[in-house]
This record gives sequence, C-alpha cells and structure tokens, in this order.
Amino acid sequence: MTIENKNITLSALTKAKAEIKEEFPQPPTNLIFDDGEPLESNRHRIAMNVLINSISQQFAHRNDYFVGGNMFIYYSSEQLRNKDFRGPDFFVVFDVDGTQDRQGWVVWEEQGRYPDVIIELMSPSTASIDTGIKKDIYEQIFHTSDYFVFDPFKPDSLRGWHLNLDQGYQPITPNHRGWLWSERLGLWLGIWEGRILNVTTNWLRFYDSEENLVFLPKEAAEAKANAAEAKAHAAEAKAHAAEAKAEAEVAKAQARAENAENQLEIAKQQALQQGAFRQLLRVLTLRFGEIPVEVEKRLEQLSVEQLENLIEIAFTTESLDNFLAQLG
Repeated sequence: MTIENKNITLSALTKAKAEIKEEFPQPPTNLIFDDGEPLESNRHRIAMNVLINSISQQFAHRNDYFVGGNMFIYYSSEQLRNKDFRGPDFFVVFDVDGTQDRQGWVVWEEQGRYPDVIIELMSPSTASIDTGIKKDIYEQIFHTSDYFVFDPFKPDSLRGWHLNLDQGYQPITPNHRGWLWSERLGLWLGIWEGRILNVTTNWLRFYDSEENLVFLPKEAAEAKANAAEAKAHAAEAKAHAAEAKAEAEVAKAQARAENAENQLEIAKQQALQQGAFRQLLRVLTLRFGEIPVEVEKRLEQLSVEQLENLIEIAFTTESLDNFLAQLG
C-alpha cells in the first residue's frame, strides 16, 4: 500500500468513526442478538455452516478476518428504532481482529467496518427481500464488495453482484461451469453435488482460483489422512522395490559366481583333456613314430577318461594298427 493510499484509508476510517460517533453519541447497550427465529430449513442451516466452515478452513492461517452467519448487524439508529435486526445468512469482514468473539456485528464497535462479502440463502418467502431491500442496503449503506444469493432448493438460482463505485452493483458473469467469482475472497462460488450430514443435494461451495474445491475441515482432515496413507503405501512399495532390486542383484551375483565356477570347471576339464591328449601323443610318437594327422584329430575329440585309458593301451599294444583297432 502506498503512503497516499494509506492516508486515504486513514482519512476514510476517521470520517467513518466521526459519522458513527455523530449518530451514536452514546451507543446503545441493550442490543438484541437472538430473535428466536430459526433458519428456513435444515438444509439452509447446513448450507450456511458449509460456507462458514469452508472459509474458516481456507483462511485457517489468517486471523485478520471475521466470518459469521445468521447474525445481526447493527449499523444505524433508524435500524434500531425500526427493530430491523435481521442479518445476512453468511458474511465475511476483512482487516479486523479475527480472534475476538462476537455475538453479532456492531458497526460502531468495529471501527466502522461493514461486511466485504455477503451471501443470502433465499427461500420463496425471502427471495424478493434478498434481491430487493437487502440488496439496496448492502449496496448503498454497507458498500459490500460482493453480494450473492442462492436458494439451496434451486441449483440454478445462484446470482451475484460486484460493487462498482461509479455504477453500483454490477452482475457477475458466470464462467464455463456457471460459477461466480468473488473478487474480494479470491474464490469461486459454484454448485457441488454430494452428501453432507446425511443430506445429498446440490450445495453452494467455494473453489480456489485453480477451480479446486475448498475443503471443509473434516474433508481436509480426510484428504490429509489419505495423502499420508498414500505416502506410506508409496514408501512401502519403494521399500519392496528396493528389496526386490537387492535380491535381484544378489541373484545376479550368485549367477555370475556360478557361471564363473562353471567356466573354471570347463577350463579345468579342457586343460586336463589337453594334457592327456599331449601325453598320449608323446607315448604314441615314442613307440610308433609320426602319428597321422587324421588320428590326432580323432584323439583330440576324446574325453579325459578315454584318453587316460588309451595311454595304458599305448604302452602295451604291439603296433599302431593294434592301437587304432582298440580305438574303434
């Protein structure tokens, strides 16, 4: 915020305080905060609490706002004289102490602050008032930035207006889903079909700028638990994969070792075979002279055991022909 804008804000706040002090030089203390009238229906009550709890979840990290519902808003002496104590079904006020407990919203006790966002949950008996007198009050007296109306029994009843200081309330154009954007909240208002407190219907819900549903506290807790469970499963799967990889490496190492042993045994057998082959050739050469090449090739194909047996024969046979007869 620039120094110029800050000065303008302080000036406006000072003016608001002066106007309130002028209207209420001695603020009344006998304010009524409960008229004993319930909401239109159980669905209206649930719908209001869904909106309140969603905002509380969305702004859980903040304490500079107040969210309320079905609470009286006191703002003028004329209102007190007329005993017009009805308040919005849902409203949000920013830049206030959110830690303070309140029975209602009393403007002269709140530095002249009015609701920034209001939602009225209509019914056939209140629709004309919500879109008529109340809308005028929120526009002309409260100067509420965003105002919405919705009948919990009529999914297509959502309407909204954004305050233009020069032109007053201007209708908010819905997006491709039929949702309405609240500039002050930085959230979408849209219809969500589902089950809440054993009631399955179309509920008015908040969505963030990425069009993700703003969870209720219970939903957020469940989502967090599901995410933790999924993370645990992923970690377990990763551990199993690592274990399987380790086992595979061990198996590979064992296979390599076994292969090495096999290769060593083969080499050993080949060495023994070649040694027996050369020894047999020496004996034959010493006894019978030069050995024909084709005989050498036949002998080279024999096993160690066969060669060793032939060495014994080579020492005792009388001629190469007799030897070859033994060879078969």
